[in-house]
Amino acid sequence: MVTMLYINNLNKSYGRFNAVNNLTLHIPKGDLFGFVGPNGAGKTTTIRIVCGLLTATSGTVSVNGITRGASKSEIKTLKRSIGYVPDFFGVYDNLKVTEYMEFYGSLNGMTYKEIKQVSDGLLELVNLSDKKDFYVDTLSRGMKQRLCVARALLHNPELLMMDEPSSGLDPVARVEMKELLMNLQSMGKTIVISSHILADISEMCNSIGIMNRGHLVAAGLM
Repeated sequence: MVTMLYINNLNKSYGRFNAVNNLTLHIPKGDLFGFVGPNGAGKTTTIRIVCGLLTATSGTVSVNGITRGASKSEIKTLKRSIGYVPDFFGVYDNLKVTEYMEFYGSLNGMTYKEIKQVSDGLLELVNLSDKKDFYVDTLSRGMKQRLCVARALLHNPELLMMDEPSSGLDPVARVEMKELLMNLQSMGKTIVISSHILADISEMCNSIGIMNRGHLVAAGLM
């Protein structure tokens, strides 16, 4: 079994407050893993450390065999291995859907031709092909969330980190998001999602970890 995400003795402290406390977790390649826990449990902090947006106080994080803190070339490879969907994601309302994808593709060093080929397929994957010429601010929240997933997949990462992907979605949009994530898993992606709603996790994830007050209380297969 190949480990995609390896977290060992991870700690993140803010003064006397421990947001993440001695977290050790191994997630195999191809898993759809769910972090469950109340707000403030440490889920978002862990995800941001994995994505390189926060620096851990101590501990080790490795993605697909590359440890954060390695050489510059390895860090570049590490970044390309991860796609990140934050809990509060940024969308540019004055851009059309295709322009939004082109903007983020250019940030990943992709050519216009590459962006066109990849984004067309991704928009079809997230069921937004008929919205490509719409302005982002005309989309529903569920559509914006799926667009953010498509954007996170532009550089074809092996690991997708998602913070509360179903937050604020209506029941229909939540079902669509669940189907999308299960489809991505079937394509070989490793996905880590966080939620404080156990029902969301239990319906799609094959393994879970329960966090509370910075501690991993339990972890295992569903």
